[in-house]
Parts: sequence; C-alpha cells; structure tokens
Amino acid sequence: MARLAVLAVLAVTALAVLAGCGGGSADTAAEPTQPATQTQAATTGPQTEPGTAECTQEELPDQGADHVTELPQGFEYNSFPATSGPHAAQPAIWNLYTSPVPELNLVHNLEHGGVAVQFGKDVHPDDIRAVVAWYLLSPDGMVAAPLPELEDTIALTAWGHLLTCTGFDEQAITAFRDTYRFNGPEKLPPDTMQRGM
Repeated sequence: MARLAVLAVLAVTALAVLAGCGGGSADTAAEPTQPATQTQAATTGPQTEPGTAECTQEELPDQGADHVTELPQGFEYNSFPATSGPHAAQPAIWNLYTSPVPELNLVHNLEHGGVAVQFGKDVHPDDIRAVVAWYLLSPDGMVAAPLPELEDTIALTAWGHLLTCTGFDEQAITAFRDTYRFNGPEKLPPDTMQRGM
C-alpha cells in the first residue's frame, strides 16, 4: 500500500485532469495521455465515499470479433462498457488517458488479451487517484481512461468479462486483471503490449 501512495503522489498532475473526467466521447483513434496543466482536481455531481466499494463480476456471451468502421445498424453491445463484439481494426495504444477512449478501438484491445479500467464522472477523486496509482504499478496490457457515462462506477473489462465497482477495491480489481490479462481470444506476446505501444 505504501508503494501505491508514492505512485499516487507522483501522478498528482495527471490526476487533476482525470478526476474531472473531462472530454466528450471521441470518434477517432485514441491518442495517449498528454501532460496535465491543472493543479486542482475538478469534480461534478455526487460522489461515492472512498473505502466503501462493492464489486460485481459478470461473464458475458461472446458477440464476435468482426472488424468494422462503425457498428452495424441495429447492433448493441451486451454490456456497458463492451466486452466483445464488432470493433475497429486498430486498437488503442496501451496507455493512461485523460479523455474517453473510443469503444470501437478499446474492444480490439480486449480481443488481444488487454484489460481496460474506466471510471465515471462521479467517482470519488481519492478512488481515481488509487486507480491511477494501481495502473502505474503494472501498466502493460492495460488501458486506463475516464468514461463519464459510468457515473459513480469503476469498470474493468476483459474479453467476455466485466467487473463493476462502486469505488476502488484493490483486491477485486487486481484479481480481475491477473485472471484475464494476456488471455484474450487473439493472444499477443506480452512484450508487444507494453505501455505506449
């Protein structure tokens, strides 16, 4: 836990942007995090209290892995955030983001065995700081980004699997990551899934 605290302090500048969950949803290939310039976390709406997380895990039916430029007419993912289904030919760069990552790109990351951690606009800033510090301990094969529509929820996704938490629960999210990371249907060597690639 001390290591998490040290990393949280080192990531304070980036967290100022992340805590605000700024930026709308993008419809182009995701860009990696840019250095933050704000010095104080911005928050909106009600927030969950830190340390009171409840988590739920689901296994979801596989919706296929077709490459598309947009979702077929009438298609809906069977979860939010998505855990499988049609997706862009280009995955997102493995990184920590300050704005939402396009779902079409992110589903491709899951197919490769990646895990995404996303958090809503009403997640407590302390929980966001903890998520970022946790991510920085082991970022390979991971994408971390805000997703305002999750509201007060933290969500982890892997191919066919979804974990939702009302706050930061290190034990639950670490177990999810360790179980599903590098285990997608289209496995890539872990050394090709390093942060920034």
